[in-house]
Amino acid sequence: MAFRGASTNARFLRSTSSFSTASQSHYRKQIAVANLFQKYGFPSSLLSSFLSRNPSLLNTSLSQLHQSLSTLFSLRIPQNAIVSLLNSCPSVLDHSFLTSFQSRFPKIAPLTLVNLLLCSRKFHIDPLELSRKVVTFHNRFSFSHTTVGKVLEGCPNVVVTSEDEIAGVIDFLVEIGIPRGEIDLVVRLFPRVLGIGVEHRLRPLVCEIKGLGFSLREVREAVLRDPRFLGMEVGEFSRCLRLLEGLKCRETIKERVMGESLVRACFEVKLRVDCLCGYGLTRRDALKILWKEPRVIGYEIEDIERKVEFLVQRMKCDVECLADVPKYLGVNFEKQIVPRYSVVECLRGKGAIGFEVGLRDLVMPSRLRFYNLYVKPYPECEKIYGRFSGCGGEVQRKHPPGLWKLFNPPKFPERSEDVKNIRSFMESLV
Repeated sequence: MAFRGASTNARFLRSTSSFSTASQSHYRKQIAVANLFQKYGFPSSLLSSFLSRNPSLLNTSLSQLHQSLSTLFSLRIPQNAIVSLLNSCPSVLDHSFLTSFQSRFPKIAPLTLVNLLLCSRKFHIDPLELSRKVVTFHNRFSFSHTTVGKVLEGCPNVVVTSEDEIAGVIDFLVEIGIPRGEIDLVVRLFPRVLGIGVEHRLRPLVCEIKGLGFSLREVREAVLRDPRFLGMEVGEFSRCLRLLEGLKCRETIKERVMGESLVRACFEVKLRVDCLCGYGLTRRDALKILWKEPRVIGYEIEDIERKVEFLVQRMKCDVECLADVPKYLGVNFEKQIVPRYSVVECLRGKGAIGFEVGLRDLVMPSRLRFYNLYVKPYPECEKIYGRFSGCGGEVQRKHPPGLWKLFNPPKFPERSEDVKNIRSFMESLV
């Protein structure tokens, strides 16, 4: 019995020691792999989760990982793009695949290479087949090298689209009147058009616009001016048109919004709706904001983005506040929003405001009312507020001093007959 117990303990000690040795070996391998990735610029804060999600990397030899990483960096891809690529698709660390890829695409822009790598691994496309598809873009469809680069950069999923579908899109563009020589430019400016179905999206969109009374010439002009027009969803043009027809604003604003073409105005509405939805607003709220504050349609997209980013990042307000105070997007940024917010922040820092000043309190009051409430009682805020942002407390003169002297009415010489007439008229009154 004693001998049997001793043998059992010995087996347990051997298994425990072997388990301990295996865990130590695994730990050493994990440290070595982590050091290798750190050597190539992989952030240490992401390494733990990255290796836990991809345990197969620990079974790969360090020399093979080193070769794969060096080949990947030799493609001239920026480091942050490589980190993002490995996080989303670690299977690209296949040395034979990378070597074949490097030989097939030696002179392609780095961002395009990243998209091709992702598509190739995601859809299991061999680099040789992928290079044949790229050659097809040049030979069959006569796309320029710049256009092919834009397509692979902006819409890499086109590599899995059949050639007949791409040819159908090109034939449809010719059908609506786009000249053959302009198709390359249309695709370059809006590569996603090659992935949009003709029968499900493009043809119903054109039929919808024609059904609303617009001609094919207006559609063609809108496409040539901005090919992104073809990206509108079916029914989206009708919603934008109803919004424009229901606007209640001054004629000057309406003329500026409508512009030179109603078709173009509908597309401008769509662009601004997409911009607001990109910050988290629903499409319904975005349309409501544009209907209540039509001036937004006449502003550039960059102006709207600047106002929304200032609202979210600087003022720390939720983007949903725009649905309650759409006037925020309609007022001038430099002359009204920034000076008023600077005054309120100055008063908050001095403890002069004992209540919360919301977005409505900041935007809705007139210039004089805001001045009387927040600026006039505090002279130190005069320079911050001014009449306009950045011009101090003095009101800038519209005309140079002394100009009024030039506008004095001319003096006419008094004639004796005029004096007699005036005198006789006055005597008749007496």
